[in-house]
Amino acid sequence: QVQPVESGGGLVQAGGSLRLSCAASGRTISTYAMGWFRQAQGKEREFVAAISGSGGSAYYADYADSVKGRFAISRDNAMNTVYLQMNSLKPEDTALYYCVARSGSMYYTRERHWYDYWGQGTQVTVSS
Repeated sequence: QVQPVESGGGLVQAGGSLRLSCAASGRTISTYAMGWFRQAQGKEREFVAAISGSGGSAYYADYADSVKGRFAISRDNAMNTVYLQMNSLKPEDTALYYCVARSGSMYYTRERHWYDYWGQGTQVTVSS
């Protein structure tokens, strides 16, 4: 069992930055693909970013078009933690952000059903 626990959400003005953290307990996540999804009120949960697990010397990342160039996902396997750096935040980024883990595979995906562990979420609110 892996339990992702998110932190770092909060209220920020448009144009500001936040860094979300996802600390995973239970198992080492170094080989797992990890990601972030978000859900705004009244909308479906959507993919934000994902990063591959360790399979060599490089990690690969994928981003939703809406956040590309503004958000950056990274991981610190020694800390069993994944991060989401969010810059140039917009009011439309307001949502509950979930950290996800895909056990048994280092390959990321945008499809949420492939992620078998989900955190409880951390709220990000961007004011205009």
